Amino acid sequence: AGPGSYTVGTMSERFDCHYCRDALQGKKYVKKEGRHCCVKCFEKFCANTCTECKKPIGADSKELHFKNRYWHDNCFRCFKCYTSLVNEPFMLRENNKVWCSNCTATEDAPRCKGCFKPIIAGDQNVEYKKMVWHKDCFTCSQCKQVIGSGSFFPKGDEFYCVSCHEHKFAKTCAKCKNPITSGGLTYQEQPWHSECFICSNCKKQLGGKRFTAVEDQFYCVECYKECVAKKCAGCKNPITAGFGRGTSVVNYEDESWHDYCFKCTKCARGLANKRFVCHNGKIYCAECPKRL
Repeated sequence: AGPGSYTVGTMSERFDCHYCRDALQGKKYVKKEGRHCCVKCFEKFCANTCTECKKPIGADSKELHFKNRYWHDNCFRCFKCYTSLVNEPFMLRENNKVWCSNCTATEDAPRCKGCFKPIIAGDQNVEYKKMVWHKDCFTCSQCKQVIGSGSFFPKGDEFYCVSCHEHKFAKTCAKCKNPITSGGLTYQEQPWHSECFICSNCKKQLGGKRFTAVEDQFYCVECYKECVAKKCAGCKNPITAGFGRGTSVVNYEDESWHDYCFKCTKCARGLANKRFVCHNGKIYCAECPKRL
């Protein structure tokens, strides 16, 4: 860029200054738009004003111009880093400030949500929902360790690594007390790992299967019948209340019967909820002992 709108020289002919009328012969003068003027009047009436320092750009100064804006050559510097931009690429930004290409790229770069510094080309970064971090700035809200490109769990404005999320938010198994990260089941409003909710005898998993609870122990149908259930004094089979037929149990002294097995030894009349007589260890209805 250069003046281009006036010439400077030493007057050899007889001319007077257009403004102050002083003789210019033998003196330095400026010719602009067909008018001759002395250097002093040029700076007062004709010189362009520097966009940066706001002072006139004198006839003896080097001038740069761009889009009807003018600068002293030593004022044409990057607004951010003050590097001279004479013969260098530049960008004219807000408030008529010129920026070098490096500072322009840095200023326009996205800002890290962690350190608030720009993320420039080549930086490793993490993006999530229109937010961006330097890779080393993306850390766990709990342990402060770098998550980087690893797995994480968002909670509001906070982010947790897998380990911290498990200990802070995951449900805890009622048996082993460790976090339940996936799957699991619920029994009586308590969470369990599937592999922890098992038969106390055969150790098979009970999720989705029929089982019965005895105090704090759980049993599958087969193990309950074999190991836990009382044996009917009548049919000698397990009394498995809740597993089909025989939901009612009759207890007398130290023995138990299915309700349908509790019947008169002689006439086979069902005696559940009825009067009965025990004779020589056998059960009879109220009438049959009289016929013995």
